Amino acid sequence: MRDAKAIAIALLRTSMGLMFLTHVYLRLTVITWPVAVAFFRSLGFPSATAYAVTGAEATIGILLVIGWQVRAAALTGAVILAGATMLVHIHNGFLFSNAGGGWEYPAFWSVALLCQSMLGAGWTASFRWRYPANKGLTHD
Repeated sequence: MRDAKAIAIALLRTSMGLMFLTHVYLRLTVITWPVAVAFFRSLGFPSATAYAVTGAEATIGILLVIGWQVRAAALTGAVILAGATMLVHIHNGFLFSNAGGGWEYPAFWSVALLCQSMLGAGWTASFRWRYPANKGLTHD
């Protein structure tokens, strides 16, 4: 049972890391920097905020995928997503399919990240690949 729990934790961690990386990739290639910066400015943030948030999201995604500093990365991601929920999506209704994206998806993602920050890395954390003598759940 312990292995199943550890694998489930790692699956949650890895999938959310990949979601962050996909989100960043789409921002850079599909939405493009000028549009992303204009969007952040339309919310009243300085242009640099778009770069800072994108950098943070990329870093969070990488850390979650490799399983390093998972608690801090997930908690930081939860704060970013909670901010996105409250500042951007809350005014667009519940359904994420609404114009502008409702708050259901970012709110759920924020809660999932909060749970991940409490659970830790799970079974396949990166340092276990290098140091197989470490047994059981990883500590980050």
